[in-house]
Amino acid sequence: MKKHILEVDGIQKKYNERSILSDIYLKCETGEIVGLLGRNGSGKSTLLKVIFGIVPAPNKCIRIDGVSKNNTNALFKEVNYLHQDHFTPNHLSVQRAISLSIDKQKRDVFSKDEFISPLLKKKIRHLSTGELRYLEIKTILFNSSKFVLLDEPYNGLSPLMIEMVNEMIRSNAENKGIIITDHNYENVMRISTRLLLIKEGKVHNINKKAELVEKGYLTSSAFMTINS
Repeated sequence: MKKHILEVDGIQKKYNERSILSDIYLKCETGEIVGLLGRNGSGKSTLLKVIFGIVPAPNKCIRIDGVSKNNTNALFKEVNYLHQDHFTPNHLSVQRAISLSIDKQKRDVFSKDEFISPLLKKKIRHLSTGELRYLEIKTILFNSSKFVLLDEPYNGLSPLMIEMVNEMIRSNAENKGIIITDHNYENVMRISTRLLLIKEGKVHNINKKAELVEKGYLTSSAFMTINS
C-alpha cells in the first residue's frame, strides 16, 4: 500500500504577544500514530487547529505527498479533525447522525458495535458524555481521509471504551496517519508509534521515553509507574 506523508512547516502562533508556537515542523506518515505531548497551555490543541485550518497562522505550509494544501477546502478532503468539544447536533437521532456522516455501504458495519447499536433510536442530546464521545471518534475514524487529528479523544470514556477506541485507532492506522493528544498521557504513550513533545514553542522528537524526564515533562516516579 502506498505511503502518504503529511508535512507541516513554518507554523508560528502568538496570543497577546506571547509566543505559543515557534517555527514548528511536524511530519506524519500513513501507518503512524504520532503522540503529541506537552504541559497544559503548551500549544498542543492550537497546533492541531492550525493544521486543520480553523485557527489562522502566518506563513504556515501544509503539504501532503509534497503538494501544497494551504487551501483549506483542499485539506478537508484529506485530513479530518476530532475537536475537544462535541460537534454532533443535539436534535438528531444517533441513526440519523450516522446516515449523514457515514457512507451507505459502511453503515451496517459501523452500527454493529456493542456501544452504538443500543443507541440508534436515541437522540444525541440523551447520550452520556462517554457515549457521544465514542460515537464522534468512530465517525471521524470511519471517514475516508488519509490523516486524522484527535484532540482529547479519551475525555469522558470508560476504561472499556478506551480499550475499544485504542483498538479502532490501531486498526485505522494501517491506512491512515494519526496524530493524537490527550491529558491522559499514559494512553497516548501506550498507543503511539512515535512521540513528540511541545516545549517552549518547539517540537522535540522523543526517541526514548526517558527523555520525557530529562526534558521535565515527567517526574522520575511517574516514568517508573508507566514502565512498571
